[in-house]
Amino acid sequence: MSHPDPFAPARLGPLQLRNRIIKAATFEGVMRNGAVTDELIDFHRRVAAGGVGMTTVAYCAVSPAGRVQRHTMVMSPDRVADLQRLTTAVHDEGAAISAQIGHAGLVANTRSNGMATLAPSNRLSAPAMARVRAATREQLDAVVADYAQATRVAADAGFDAVEVHLGHNYLLSSFMSPNLNHRTDEYGGSLERRIAFPRRVLAAVREAAPAHLAVTAKFNMADGVDKGLWLDESLPMAKLIEADGHLDAMQLTGGSSLLNGMYFFRGDVPMREFRETQPAVVGFGLRFYGPKLFPEYPFEEAFFLPFARQFRDALTMPLILLGGINQRSTIVGAMAEGFEFVAMARALLREPDLVDRMQAEADHEGRCIHCNKCLPTIYTGTRCVLVPTP
Repeated sequence: MSHPDPFAPARLGPLQLRNRIIKAATFEGVMRNGAVTDELIDFHRRVAAGGVGMTTVAYCAVSPAGRVQRHTMVMSPDRVADLQRLTTAVHDEGAAISAQIGHAGLVANTRSNGMATLAPSNRLSAPAMARVRAATREQLDAVVADYAQATRVAADAGFDAVEVHLGHNYLLSSFMSPNLNHRTDEYGGSLERRIAFPRRVLAAVREAAPAHLAVTAKFNMADGVDKGLWLDESLPMAKLIEADGHLDAMQLTGGSSLLNGMYFFRGDVPMREFRETQPAVVGFGLRFYGPKLFPEYPFEEAFFLPFARQFRDALTMPLILLGGINQRSTIVGAMAEGFEFVAMARALLREPDLVDRMQAEADHEGRCIHCNKCLPTIYTGTRCVLVPTP
């Protein structure tokens, strides 16, 4: 059977993308105090000029309390003019641009943010450096309103899409997880109740989105931790989301920024480099709890594909394959298996023009070696350490 050409134009909801390859959200590490900097614009301009169909800005918090830390951008109305500089730069290179919107929840650094965060249930959080209290219904109502406002800001700023973060045990993902959600109200217990709050947020985002704005979600298939979310529950959750009809596509991911930071990376663990980026006391602690938080997984090309196939069989909505995609043959194979798009991250740090190279040279393969030394650079500007700085 014929399958789509990944380098040909394709529809994503209301959008016409120039190809089926998306730059996945990668925290850029250049938003000083949450500002839209020239470095942020250059980061996305490079991958747009390199041929991707759409690039994704990460991580755009829906509120100050929902930031990962104080250098995370908040999607507030006063950012619109600055964000327009970013979206215009990407559009000028022929690509579309998406804003990944979310609330960090248990992953938020409350000391850096100077304010408390939220969780589905009371829990001690290492990133928060505190015990996080369970969110009240009133607080959750406010979060829903924050997502709606962030969507309107994205539209006003010229973004073509928003990606709602339902992954990595950020706030919405933590509601999905049986390991993190122990509520006894309408948002806890059965899988239908644990997915209820994320579904409510998606409904609010869709309602706030104008007709020209695509709505996607980054969805956890598995948390990668003991007693966490796994396919037996995430598959029926995805079916409920599909039935709601609020998404134009779903990007499939896994892992926990709270409890398992390597599940969605795979490859080498640059522990020495991680320790060197941290204050002395944190670096010392990483010697002991680092191996638990960052366990080693051997890298495999398209490592999420076996899980993602289960979703492709169960769903009819457009799906975006993510996870260790470096080869043209992987992209072509994903199209043959029924995935509408693929998303790439580390490979594009190594080669921002990888998409153009793959299109021009059928035998070109990505040069990322999965050393993961890019991960600690999020504190100084996310980059591949093998690429000379300008």
